[in-house]
Amino acid sequence: MGSQPPIDRAERLIRSGLTLASELGLEAVLQRIVDEAVDLTDATYGALGVLGPDGRIAEFVTTGITPEQRAAIGDPPTGHGILGLLISDPRPIRIPNLADHELSYGFPPNHPPMKSFLGAPVSARGTVFGNLYLTNKKGTADFDQQDEDALVVLAAQAGIAVENARLYAEARALRNEVERLAIIEDRERIAKDLHDGVIQSLFAVGMGLQGTSMASGDPRVAERIEAAVEEIDRVIRDLRNYIFGLRPGALADRALDAALRELVAEFEQRSEIVTVAEIDPAVASDLSSVAGEVLQLAREALSNVGRHSGAATCRLSLSRSDDAALLEVDDDGRGFDVEHAPRGDGLTNLEQRAASLGGRTVIVSTAAEGTTLHVELPLP
Repeated sequence: MGSQPPIDRAERLIRSGLTLASELGLEAVLQRIVDEAVDLTDATYGALGVLGPDGRIAEFVTTGITPEQRAAIGDPPTGHGILGLLISDPRPIRIPNLADHELSYGFPPNHPPMKSFLGAPVSARGTVFGNLYLTNKKGTADFDQQDEDALVVLAAQAGIAVENARLYAEARALRNEVERLAIIEDRERIAKDLHDGVIQSLFAVGMGLQGTSMASGDPRVAERIEAAVEEIDRVIRDLRNYIFGLRPGALADRALDAALRELVAEFEQRSEIVTVAEIDPAVASDLSSVAGEVLQLAREALSNVGRHSGAATCRLSLSRSDDAALLEVDDDGRGFDVEHAPRGDGLTNLEQRAASLGGRTVIVSTAAEGTTLHVELPLP
């Protein structure tokens, strides 16, 4: 077979345009622009200097130089000397010998020798996106007018390709955001159904069982009912944990202080114990990274008050104490002997949860006067 006829420059430009149009990722587009420019003009080295907001070179994409050579050269250029000429005056430029130009500063150590130079700006959406730099024409001393004309056409194609890549990236980001919002909306719907339906129903069952326990007059029946109510409380805690997993932004959206106030309102409605909330919003904000755990601590403490205290009133507060956060729950109930009373699962769980946050728990109780729970937590 005979050799294939050489491809003329016009056809190479058409192919380059098609090649650039087929790339959608911006990083791949930039590299392909440099590769096509070198191939089209028979240059030895090529680079695309992407301009930043300050008009200096923010990214420098090269071809013809190995990664080892780039590392030996050092930091990439920022746009001084000849490279800066295209930035200040974005027009095509040809230089037969870089060393003879008045703006030539020479090259840093380990830089390969370069003589002939051809450059052209790349515009996207009417703004100069960057500049193409080509050096050392193969087979001859200088780049010619045909090389310059071809590079100008390629630069125009490159501008379109850059704009397409940017639009693709924006569309992809928008699609991802739409999908993310759809997922969040679906999770919010499920979480709301669980919170407003299932949990409220379980609350009602628990309240009904507690009423039955008080009316039964049989200690054994009351004990079994109390165990059932504790199991319902455990299920509610598990459901709330699941809801927080579905709604990772729920506490961030509502803020911990609002979540604690809502918890107090729910507790007051369920237990019929008059309960007030005193929350320092600044401290609640400082604890936002552990908001779920703090809310569970408060829920466990209120649950203990509702089950065991026989109180008429209760107060939940969150405040600052020196360099720590102080969560307190106090009631005016019957009190108990802290030293000798058996420790149930509720109190044990509460102490373990506080310890997992690096905190400590102190309980003060006086018979016939009430109980105060102090939980000191380190501020993140």
